[in-house]
Amino acid sequence: MNFNLSEEQAMIKDSIARFVADNYNFEKRRKNVAMEQGFNPAYWQTFAELGWLSIPFPESLGGFGGGAVDTMVIMEELGKGLVAEPYIATVLLFGGLLAQSGEGELQQKLISQIIDGSLQGGFAYLERQSRFELSDIKTSASAQGDHYCLNGEKTVVFNGPVADQLIVSVRTSGEQCDEKGISLFLIDPAAEGVSLTDYRLMDGQRVANISLVNVLVSKEHLIGELDQGYSLIEAVVSKTMLAISAEALGIMQKLTSTTVEYSKTREQFGTAIGRFQVLQHRMVDMFIATEQVRSLLYRAVCSADANNDDAEKDLRALKVLVGRSGKLIGGEAIQIHGGMGMTDELDVGHYVKRLMMINTTFGDADYNQQKFSALANS
Repeated sequence: MNFNLSEEQAMIKDSIARFVADNYNFEKRRKNVAMEQGFNPAYWQTFAELGWLSIPFPESLGGFGGGAVDTMVIMEELGKGLVAEPYIATVLLFGGLLAQSGEGELQQKLISQIIDGSLQGGFAYLERQSRFELSDIKTSASAQGDHYCLNGEKTVVFNGPVADQLIVSVRTSGEQCDEKGISLFLIDPAAEGVSLTDYRLMDGQRVANISLVNVLVSKEHLIGELDQGYSLIEAVVSKTMLAISAEALGIMQKLTSTTVEYSKTREQFGTAIGRFQVLQHRMVDMFIATEQVRSLLYRAVCSADANNDDAEKDLRALKVLVGRSGKLIGGEAIQIHGGMGMTDELDVGHYVKRLMMINTTFGDADYNQQKFSALANS
């Protein structure tokens, strides 16, 4: 099988790598994360000007028409730089739901604004009781004439504090955990009855808990079909799981290379610690774990593009490996760096924190192991 990138994909990879090298050293990253938005708006406009925001969208909606491989290339390079700009929240989740739901006037308008960098979005899907189950939804929507009345609470909404528009998953029929009966609505965070509580996660990204009290939403703002939102969520989340796994691969590569370079310069007992065989073995373990993630990522991406029967099983296996390898690589990187690895002033700890957040996004390793086992035994 040919794993070489196409000419266009190689150009995308090189352009992002250059941007990260020129504009995203660790000190600049710290300043970007400390901004009110949690990222640098000027860099987001650069993403738009370079066409990166258009890549996942179909050509019929003004995009580049990229697939899973293109997204993988983007996210791997962004991971190496620990880039804070909300590509996942705005482009892959919010934009992905719009693109998957059809090509109506509303979708055309909003996606064009995402592509030109003028619109920030978010997807509110988690609730306090739901843990990792996408179908566990208590937030309700009841029909009232030409509108729906929304009531409930959503938690840990990525990019929620700065989103101009949000897509919210609600229950329009059925029981709490039923897959059927889930609908998606587009809401304005500034609308009457919507209140936000924003905070930062351990990796620095800003998120929000959102309360909805008698929020009226026009029926025209229904995204997709009534009661059929779960299949839309599942498709977009699967693509995003591949993307964050690619981001994790970029982080793992960065941690491994950084640790190897540090071992060549840090001296103990009059010699570089990289000469100690026991540490060499541990760094080899880091390298092997990284390459295992790369191999399974390629398999999962190929399965997704081919839409074959093993696509979901490969995806679940990948998420398990990302969680377990991330723990191994992060732990070894911190230990080999010694006390410095625990400090906020060194980038190693920040990369490890992001790996920990990736592990818990859309289900941790244990949760996805259970899903994989169920698929394998079915």
